[in-house]
Amino acid sequence: MDVKRITSGLLGLPLVVIIFLIGNKYIVDVLLTIVAILAIDEYFRAVSKICNPIKWVGYLSCLSISLIHIIPQQNLNIIVTLSVPTMLLILFSNIIATDMKITFKDVAYTFLGIFYIVFFIMFIAFINGMKNGKILVWYAILAAWGTDICAYFIGMYFGKHKFSKISPKKTIEGCIAGTIGSVILMLIYTYFANTYWGVSYNYQYIAMIGVILSLIGQIGDFSASSIKRYVDIKDYSNLIPGHGGMLDRIDSLLFLAPFAYALFTLM
Repeated sequence: MDVKRITSGLLGLPLVVIIFLIGNKYIVDVLLTIVAILAIDEYFRAVSKICNPIKWVGYLSCLSISLIHIIPQQNLNIIVTLSVPTMLLILFSNIIATDMKITFKDVAYTFLGIFYIVFFIMFIAFINGMKNGKILVWYAILAAWGTDICAYFIGMYFGKHKFSKISPKKTIEGCIAGTIGSVILMLIYTYFANTYWGVSYNYQYIAMIGVILSLIGQIGDFSASSIKRYVDIKDYSNLIPGHGGMLDRIDSLLFLAPFAYALFTLM
């Protein structure tokens, strides 16, 4: 049992709870901006082994998260839509400006990091800004971290069948238990939300959302691990004892956030 992993998780959880429960949407946006900067810095340091990422564009893009609830809502959709071609325009302009000292490979890895980290983190801010967002955002967190926790403990004690060489410690038993465990946690959370917080969410729909988000989150976890295997590192950093870096901690949450936002809008 990894004592450092459990201890840092127990110490970090209350901070996350306090920020999302007490902090308004602007404070949460600033927090997510900081998280994005830490995560994309870890990503850039990892891929720097195989390319020269255009870091300043990545760091600058992180600041856009803090503007999500400052920009008028009627203008937000068009700005978000234009952000992708604008980012590509800026990145390819760097190839021209440096007379190809910056290459297409550098642009590709930089764009992937921005889209994967910054754009996906934006959806956590979008969820938090929705009606009942302070309730809904915890479904995304429970789907991601509930899956991680349940998969870790069940896999550690009962896991016998390895899932993939991408992440050698993960087992089929752990992955299945992670999904089941996260759904149970989300249903328990739904009981308290329906009973005490003035909402009436359908348990069957929540269970369906839980399965979908848990599976997507696990794919996100494997995706982040595949990048680490490609650049031959164990963790993105040692920022969080027992967990690795910020990107190691939020990899599954990143992937499921856009899908969570879409499912919550239907709810």
